[in-house]
Amino acid sequence: MPESTGPTGLLRRRGGHADGKVTNIELFFDLVFVFAVTQLSHRLLAELTLAGALETLLLFMAVWWVWIFTAWVTNWLDPERWQVRLALLALMLAGLVLSTSLPHAFAESDLAFAGAFTVMQVGRSLFLVWAAGPDQPGLRRSFQRILAWLAFSGLFWLAGGLVEGGWRVGLWVTALLLEYAAPSLGFWTPGLGRSTTRDWNVSGLHIAERCALFIIISLGESILVTGATFGDLPWNASTVAAFAVAFAGSAAMWWLYFDTGAERGNRRIADSEDPGRLARISYTYLHLPIVAGVVVAAVADELALAHPDGHLEPASTAVLIGGPALYVLGNALFKWTIAGRLPLSHAAGLVLLALLVPLAPALSPLALAAATAAALIVVATWERVSFGSRRGGIVSDTRLGEIDSIM
Repeated sequence: MPESTGPTGLLRRRGGHADGKVTNIELFFDLVFVFAVTQLSHRLLAELTLAGALETLLLFMAVWWVWIFTAWVTNWLDPERWQVRLALLALMLAGLVLSTSLPHAFAESDLAFAGAFTVMQVGRSLFLVWAAGPDQPGLRRSFQRILAWLAFSGLFWLAGGLVEGGWRVGLWVTALLLEYAAPSLGFWTPGLGRSTTRDWNVSGLHIAERCALFIIISLGESILVTGATFGDLPWNASTVAAFAVAFAGSAAMWWLYFDTGAERGNRRIADSEDPGRLARISYTYLHLPIVAGVVVAAVADELALAHPDGHLEPASTAVLIGGPALYVLGNALFKWTIAGRLPLSHAAGLVLLALLVPLAPALSPLALAAATAAALIVVATWERVSFGSRRGGIVSDTRLGEIDSIM
């Protein structure tokens, strides 16, 4: 492996053969977030109300944020160094506490969730400031700014953990808004200035692969929920059909992202003159609705499996249609930033899903789940057919967008 840069020897060396490689310790770290995603889907299923959905959304955005920040940090750090591995293991432990506290984050006046979140955000940034050292002034200054913002928002997280009810929600929403706005503001800090996306000399392929792996994690959680629920049910025509529909929906989701989107994203960010900007928009922000769609769809699958022939409540309808809609919307926006055009296949898919809303009261959960799965299959098939086989050469991303936009 090429020698790492920086006085501590803990940074990846750009341009080496290991540049952008996702390591085993990073994959091991992600296992904690399999648990976190499962906790979030179970929490939403248990509190399928508007208030419960909004609380779960807040927690989901926090979980995504702590994971994506770690993905950015390991883009610079060399996970093969023992110090970095120990830091990731410490983050894993804090992440396990965070994941365990998710079901009761709004029910009890304690600091488990807020404390674990703040420790991960602040501790990881402190480690990077030390690892960069004085020989990497640009990177070190950028993470000093990030550290200042995360320490400030951490005060709101911790204060929210000490109160209950509306005060907790208000403080945590404020903290989340601060953290989500910070990258767009360049983490401007008094006395330290602001960062630009060109200061974030990321390995685009690493960020792209890390986010693709998180999609796999989320889809894996959906498969786990489907299998576990189906295993506890009697096998009859309705439950078997619901199981098949759930699998078809998950397979269509995988196809929508990985058939063309992931590959095109890899190429686009690798060739970008400003990979930091593209990574911030396409992966940091626009992957959020994609992952959220998978989590909500997992809840929908469990509802359809548990009560395939039951009556559809408004909340169940919202989940059954909302999960696929979020996923298609997220993919559409992601591919728009990659190819420069909104895929017509995805726009048509959103229209199909919207048309199911007035029809839902006349449908059973199984019938509505089958209809949403069919919509996903239509979008995936349309996109594949519109691109053709591309047997010989590689069609440019712009051309791919033009083809899908007119078919």
